[in-house]
Amino acid sequence: MGTTMETWPRRHRITVDDYHRMAEVGLLAPDARVELIDGEIFEMAPIGKEHNSVVDQLTRLFVRAVGDAIVRVQGSIRLGTTSEPQPDLVLLRPSADFYRSRFATAADALLVVEVSDTTLRYDRDVKVPLYARHGVLEVWIVDLSNERLLVFEEPEGGDYRRRDVVERPSRMSIAALPRVDVDLSALFD
Repeated sequence: MGTTMETWPRRHRITVDDYHRMAEVGLLAPDARVELIDGEIFEMAPIGKEHNSVVDQLTRLFVRAVGDAIVRVQGSIRLGTTSEPQPDLVLLRPSADFYRSRFATAADALLVVEVSDTTLRYDRDVKVPLYARHGVLEVWIVDLSNERLLVFEEPEGGDYRRRDVVERPSRMSIAALPRVDVDLSALFD
């Protein structure tokens, strides 16, 4: 009598190139709110008015504070061959062509910001480890439900060495931009 090993079906992970081809041929609607995480396409939660308001406030603060850095709002960054998340905000290193000739990557990201009202667990438990694995220097999660800021710094070995919870944050500095700080106190008013 032979021994049969049971096998489990393997997931077929798609690449960022496959993902873009799907959009080009119409498999993904032009207005689809999706992102590619570790080879899987995830639908993003609808954006509510509080979320929009906080993203708008952060955009204004960062544009005024960061000088030549690029403030990307709800756009993507490419992380390896199988991930292209769309954080709420990314501060990117200056690029003469504003990343027209190539995709922005983790090496270009000075700060990634996720605004969480209904997606805290997903942002913290899925996206933050993804950012850490790819070496994103700093990630903030604006936790609207609990009126706090979760700060992740110093990626190492797929995790962040420094984690902090700032209750009702006020002035915050950005690790990659030591002369820049932003006043977040109005976010939770």
